[in-house]
Amino acid sequence: MENSPPVIWEDDEYVYVPEELFKHLPPEYLEAVEARKQQGSNILQIADNDIKSLIRLANAIPTTAVLSYIYHRLRTAKFDRTIEALMEQEMLTTAFVVTYSRLFVSGNGGSGVARDQIPAPLRAVHDDLIEIRHQRYAHNGGHETISSGVRIDFDDTEVRINLQVSLGLYVGGRDEWDELVTFLNAHMHERIHKILGRLKAKTGYDWKFPVGPAPAWISKSN
Repeated sequence: MENSPPVIWEDDEYVYVPEELFKHLPPEYLEAVEARKQQGSNILQIADNDIKSLIRLANAIPTTAVLSYIYHRLRTAKFDRTIEALMEQEMLTTAFVVTYSRLFVSGNGGSGVARDQIPAPLRAVHDDLIEIRHQRYAHNGGHETISSGVRIDFDDTEVRINLQVSLGLYVGGRDEWDELVTFLNAHMHERIHKILGRLKAKTGYDWKFPVGPAPAWISKSN
């Protein structure tokens, strides 16, 4: 509501005071607040490019977490010779391939991960994922792992149409995908700390990024 009073709120470390209340501070406090505000503005100007890099990276970090979880699900999903089990594997594989590809999209939504940053032994696996994404999972293209056709039988009274579909996939995911997931998680962590190091060198302040223990499914993909 327009006439609602400004709200002062706090978390575990800070009390946040809306700028509308500054004018009510004693002059000596107001001077100190304005000086700190200008100091913060100066720091942000110096750090602007690196902060933008952090924001792009922050957009990608949840994607790597999702990718790790999908691979964990692939590795632990029970597989029987049933259509339900096959569809489960196809669903999880689709999710893995599309999520992986998102990390290499350029533009505002991309994370800036480039093919040449991937360890050389894994680049062929990366190329295969990008190709299968384009030809099979993003479009009904002609990838070699999938084929379909129609068989027509007829007799004196009727014509019978039989749909034939062949799907090829890695049950439980490909082993090398685990290496790619491990690399991407480490790569994101390394990039964060490089940016934080640059920010400290430019501003003289320690820059901290929230860190917590990794979920069990990230360290136990297999």
